[in-house]
Amino acid sequence: MSEARRAIAEADRLVVKVGSSALTTAGDGLDAARLDALVDAIAERVSRETQIVLVSSGAIGAGLAPLSLGSRPRDLATQQAAASVGQLALAHAYAESFGRYSLTVGQVLLTSDDVVRRAHYRNAERTFSRLLALGAVPVVNENDTVATEEIRFGDNDRLAALVAHLIRADGLVLLSDVDGLYDGDPRNGSTRKIVEVSDESDLDGLAVGRSSSGLGTGGMVSKVAAARTAAAAGIPVLIAAAAEAKDALGHARGGTAFHAAGSRLSARRFWLGYAAGSSGRLHLDDGAVAAVVSRRRSLLAAGITGVDGDFQAGDVVDLVDPAQRVVARGVVAFDVGELPDLIGRSSHELPDEQRREVVHADDLVPLRHG
Repeated sequence: MSEARRAIAEADRLVVKVGSSALTTAGDGLDAARLDALVDAIAERVSRETQIVLVSSGAIGAGLAPLSLGSRPRDLATQQAAASVGQLALAHAYAESFGRYSLTVGQVLLTSDDVVRRAHYRNAERTFSRLLALGAVPVVNENDTVATEEIRFGDNDRLAALVAHLIRADGLVLLSDVDGLYDGDPRNGSTRKIVEVSDESDLDGLAVGRSSSGLGTGGMVSKVAAARTAAAAGIPVLIAAAAEAKDALGHARGGTAFHAAGSRLSARRFWLGYAAGSSGRLHLDDGAVAAVVSRRRSLLAAGITGVDGDFQAGDVVDLVDPAQRVVARGVVAFDVGELPDLIGRSSHELPDEQRREVVHADDLVPLRHG
């Protein structure tokens, strides 16, 4: 058993994410048998003294049948209406199913603000901590009734990665209708299943697709992105089929395991690198990229070649290399209007009041290795 799988199998605290396609059927709403099977696997793991937070999609899918909708609607208003009906159905189904094991569930509905805004992030952290201390199983979903971009882009995989770090989980399990990551379309018999992802090089050249059910909005692309986010922050991840939840949650069998890379980031640095919203971009030359990414140095004005966005001192900005790849994120020390006169100039050319770092190393998180 790999180190990543052992960590998940022995974890004291796990985040489990399940997709819409694993819980609902087009036209029929929630599939009670599938939901009960998932709860069976979670309850068995909870009986081993593991605390679990469940991030569950399916609210929109659960609202289709009650509203006589044959397929996932395309327009936002109908999606929100389906979510409004479906959230109640989903919460009730989980309460009933977990009740078979005398387990109490608590519904936690989040929007992007709850993980993007630092104060909200900390409030959510306290709520989860208290629910878990009281022995409840938090069931998390994006608040699709009021969300906009979240519905269109399907962000519950990313949300699960953020929640995993927020609650200081020991592992993340992403369950869907696909039994892991393949080097091509899994419906093609010639493709190969990737069992372990030890580092970024294991993902080179892969083409990952979407769920085949038509109900989910994420697919393997969002799962791999979420797995990379969690793994980069020090959390091992398992992508597996919901139908194999018992094996995945019991002994971390099957699926694709992503190994944790390096040490776990602090809550603030994780929020800065992966949760906070970005207000602009600073374009860096190759020398500045090497200093920021490889040597973990502060960003100086001399290494900046351009500025995009509308930001003020104290906002979070992306740092991009000459190939337009985001290589780091940080808190900028200047307003956007102040920077054009500073960029490309060395510190000794600047007045004393402008010689400070544009992004200090303490407020900067590299997002790729040098």
